[in-house]
Amino acid sequence: MRLLATSDLHAHILPWDDLADRPAPDRGLAQVASLIAQARAEVPGSLLLDNGDFLNGSPLSDHATEVAEQDRSHRHPMIAGMNRLGYDAATLGNHELSNGLGHLRRALSQAEFPVVATNLDRINPADGKRRAYLPRQILLHRVLTDQHGQQHRLVIGVLGFLPPQTALWERRHMAGTLAARGILAAARAEVPRLRRAGADLVIALSHSGLGDGVCEDADENVSAALSALDGIDAVIAGHTHQAFPGEGGGRPARPLVMPGFFGSHLGVIDLSLDHDGSGWRVAGHRTEVRPVSRRRGPQGLVEALVQTDAAIAASAAEDLAAMRAQAAIPVGECAVALHSYFALIGHSPVQTLLAEAQMRNMRRALNGKPEAALPMLVAVAPFKAGGRGGPGNYTAIPPGPLTARNIADLYIHPNSPVALRITGRELADWLERSVSLFNRIAPGTEDSPLIDPDFPAYNFDMIHGLTFRIDLSQPARFDCLGRQVNPASRRVTGMSRLGRPVAPDEEFVLVTNSYRSSGGAGFAGTEPARVVLEQARHLRRILQDHVAQTGRVAPTGAADWGFAPMPGTTVTFDTAPGAAELAKDIAGLEVMGLQPTGFLRFRLRL
Repeated sequence: MRLLATSDLHAHILPWDDLADRPAPDRGLAQVASLIAQARAEVPGSLLLDNGDFLNGSPLSDHATEVAEQDRSHRHPMIAGMNRLGYDAATLGNHELSNGLGHLRRALSQAEFPVVATNLDRINPADGKRRAYLPRQILLHRVLTDQHGQQHRLVIGVLGFLPPQTALWERRHMAGTLAARGILAAARAEVPRLRRAGADLVIALSHSGLGDGVCEDADENVSAALSALDGIDAVIAGHTHQAFPGEGGGRPARPLVMPGFFGSHLGVIDLSLDHDGSGWRVAGHRTEVRPVSRRRGPQGLVEALVQTDAAIAASAAEDLAAMRAQAAIPVGECAVALHSYFALIGHSPVQTLLAEAQMRNMRRALNGKPEAALPMLVAVAPFKAGGRGGPGNYTAIPPGPLTARNIADLYIHPNSPVALRITGRELADWLERSVSLFNRIAPGTEDSPLIDPDFPAYNFDMIHGLTFRIDLSQPARFDCLGRQVNPASRRVTGMSRLGRPVAPDEEFVLVTNSYRSSGGAGFAGTEPARVVLEQARHLRRILQDHVAQTGRVAPTGAADWGFAPMPGTTVTFDTAPGAAELAKDIAGLEVMGLQPTGFLRFRLRL
């Protein structure tokens, strides 16, 4: 039996980058659809499964959400495409809840495939008891043909899991209504029920990263540990936007694939089944991920390996045309290039613009409140800074007119602003969590990699309004998951505001976003009691209003932080090829050359 899987599609249908408005042959449901057709044709029987985060996360899905608010009968283009492909089952990812439960209900009502959510519960407000929000398990009855042409009836049980942290990240939508249980505990409870219900095989759709195989039940990334549970025959993993087999992770206990993101790969698990007289068992397996594109040549150029599926592309054509017309609406102008090429080394006009917009908005919102007398700071992280998204995953907007598309590119998530009351001590901890992005650098060494590739750039919060230095000779206090590994370490030095040192007990208003204030990535001082004000408006709308009201924005690039000097020491830093012409603005940078990955490598003198 063959299992085919997608994950983290994020409503990308065409091989096109809608934010940068350029071809992107490395993505799209219409691309992976060709691989699905090919893989189905190779075997007599298969299942097509999606592992979550399919509904939200692109300009197309944002447009669909807005239209559905006015027209409840509007067909969601991603659901339409998945219906056309004939998915057998899917589960939810954390981002399925990002636009609210009403939007999710409307979209799922259009699905012609079952959606399972094993560890997501509805809370009864009357008695506080938990009940299933969606089916906790499903049984798929299929007839499969063996190598001798004989047909067999199989019952395949499917479970689906999302990270339990979703209850924190989406607190504004879930509080008092939904709750998420630990993945491993939910699986241990449900697998025996599935077997008793007649399941010959059990497949786990796990919207969770691999993890290290030794996990606590409440951990975010537990798919490797899940594969070791008795009664589970295969696992589809996701959430961390990786491809497996192929990107680390060791050897899971049972068949497991992680099929990339945005439709970059199709996961394939082939199970050889034997019947021992009492039931079916997995006698052997083969796993692979098939890519829709590849990089070639010394510059790492991307070329498609498949043809675009015309029927899938046509199913979204009307929505895409309307979205693009809306994206072209002018908003304002910018006097400088807006780019995120150097956001991780302290030079990003994008971050400055976002901080200015949030500062202006929150000052108005807090006017007349006691907290208005406190110093205000803004925490901003880069959403597009390369990493697993590749060398195309940067913002790069030339000087001139700004459109609604540019605003969406500058702020890609549906977050809202939140003001926290926080102390100087907690600010220092907040920064230590952020600067764990950097590898430890030994003084006097040459060309050591600066960035820890496992650390997500969206957790690199820099606090605008503070001046400080980062001592890279010290070990990181936190690991990439936010776990404290060196409690005594201090990389952040000389933290000051307006030339005056920040005292540990000094109080501030820190403006952040709803994801961070809900506990996203485990930053200090984000408890609900610290919230001074939470606004419902999306930060993207606040940014758009700021640009429109200003007319012509001109944010500076240089930040008020930097690295502590380390004479005779150099590090390497990868960014997009388009950064070469802008590097002259940054002291100590030297171009080293293009890499096979498509990134441009720089040397930075510390």
